Amino acid sequence: MTFYKVQSQVQANRSGKTSKKGNMKLLWSGLLILSLLVLSACGQDRSNSAKMVEGKVNVVTTFYPVYAFTAAIGGEDANVINLLPTGVEPHDWTPKSQDIVNTSKAQLFFYNGAGLEGWVPNFLKSLNSDTQVKSVAVSEGVKLLTAEGDDGHGHGEEHEDEHADEHADEATSEDVADHHIDPHTWVSPKSAMIMAENIKNSLVEADPEHKAGYEQRYEELRTKLETLDQRFVDELATVPNKEIVVSHQAFGYLARDYGLTQHAIMGLSPDAEPTGQDIVKLAKLVKDEGIKYIFFEELVSDKLAKTLASEAGVETMVLNPVEGLTKEQATNGDDYFTLMEKNLQNLLIALK
Repeated sequence: MTFYKVQSQVQANRSGKTSKKGNMKLLWSGLLILSLLVLSACGQDRSNSAKMVEGKVNVVTTFYPVYAFTAAIGGEDANVINLLPTGVEPHDWTPKSQDIVNTSKAQLFFYNGAGLEGWVPNFLKSLNSDTQVKSVAVSEGVKLLTAEGDDGHGHGEEHEDEHADEHADEATSEDVADHHIDPHTWVSPKSAMIMAENIKNSLVEADPEHKAGYEQRYEELRTKLETLDQRFVDELATVPNKEIVVSHQAFGYLARDYGLTQHAIMGLSPDAEPTGQDIVKLAKLVKDEGIKYIFFEELVSDKLAKTLASEAGVETMVLNPVEGLTKEQATNGDDYFTLMEKNLQNLLIALK
């Protein structure tokens, strides 16, 4: 594949194509959608999970990992509402007016922090003036990473070096205004344990009457995270290769904590797309280092990963940043632990 062909693929991925429809077809489509919405509204309550519940601490979370940990610790004593819908990638999602209304009525608002949810400051300012909700950045206390490269919003230097994580430095929470902070803390079980403890402490503070339940469920979750962490430590220690190529730069904490080196096609955001020259450079790295697989994600397009794999003559495989569940995963009962177990198995295959 030539440089120009790769460049064309990248440009095509950016621009996409939209089909044109006739005015009559648009009219009928609009009427059909309106009818379905009316029927849906009459036939069911769309937002049962978004209702506040008397007698429980009401918690609003921003996206799947924070929701999963909160629901596990909160158990029957907490009513946990997740803002991000199933199957939606969180980097560019923004809340709706109803989300502001619901959060204003809650007691706790949990978000990841570390710069992931850029909409949070304005969101908090938009809450009702009489709200009693307490906001908590659950990644507080994690040793944050910084990384070079575009974050998808026009910030940062263009990625020049193929070893992205070699330019990663530990950062403090005061640095989150810097758009180079890597927010993907939960992808490492070691960081997830810190996040879980923050969630537990906030639940106990807001609802001390049910402290014993929160403490017990937290210990159960922590034990599962410790077991998962130990499996990553033990099994990745035995692989001969340590370098992974991923679709977007979401695995810095996983790489740091388990001795891997991450090479990313895209930046900290999956919208921070590379140039054709970047693809060609990565393809050379893959060939030179004998890398066998390019990892992609289910919630973002796999076109660039497949383009790179084709250029380098290797295969693709899933490495999930666990930012959310696909509808199929939700139906199958997948969760943070099953997805991370699959990640470990795929890493062992790719790095053997």
